[in-house]
Amino acid sequence: MIVSDLSLGYFEESILEDISFKVQSHLCVLGDNGSGKSTLARALCGLLHYKGSIKIDNQELANIPSKERAKLISYIPSKMESFEQFTTVEDFVLLGRYPYKESFKDYTKEDKELVARTLQELGISELNRHTLHELSSGQQQLTLIAQALSGESKLLIFDEPTANLDPKNTALFVQEFKKLRQNYQTILITHDIQLASYFNDPVLFIQDAKAELFETDFFNTQKLTQAYGINFKKEDTLIGISYE
Repeated sequence: MIVSDLSLGYFEESILEDISFKVQSHLCVLGDNGSGKSTLARALCGLLHYKGSIKIDNQELANIPSKERAKLISYIPSKMESFEQFTTVEDFVLLGRYPYKESFKDYTKEDKELVARTLQELGISELNRHTLHELSSGQQQLTLIAQALSGESKLLIFDEPTANLDPKNTALFVQEFKKLRQNYQTILITHDIQLASYFNDPVLFIQDAKAELFETDFFNTQKLTQAYGINFKKEDTLIGISYE
């Protein structure tokens, strides 16, 4: 994905101005609360009107039909905002196959087998007939990932994937995220500095409607302190803010 001179806003309010960057394989997006990270994610999925250029596979995103766009990019939010009361895990994950589904026909045997394999790989196959409201936060996050993977998109955009997870489920997410990075391009939007530094991808840091791309060496205390305006400490490979 190549983003050039991208500007975004709502009504008369400018959120991001003249943003340019390239996703070679993986990217981490960091920034303050309200800086525009989620707005950027929605634009990269084709959900917001934008000025400038967003190209994927040498095609301008705005010119790609929605079904074809879904085959290229999947968006994984931090949590399930709403769902129909009786929707099962299997039915929800099958929605990832919708871009490939023929109109007025059911999902194919191959679609359902792909969903079953995906649930198996994520370790939640036993939940396939459970309804979504029966799931824990961690199980819901894995189900969101399963839906995205079933769509076989080229690029996966994760928006605060660990924001609602306890430490155990965060560790589980990281292990699954490591696996899928072997086969997919990813954009990780997060406030978790430790998580971001663990993967050590190029960082797009958003602040005051602008963005700066750091290809390397973002995760040192001097640069973090400069970016966030607070003191950081680093011991061995662990990075955290200083409360003193």
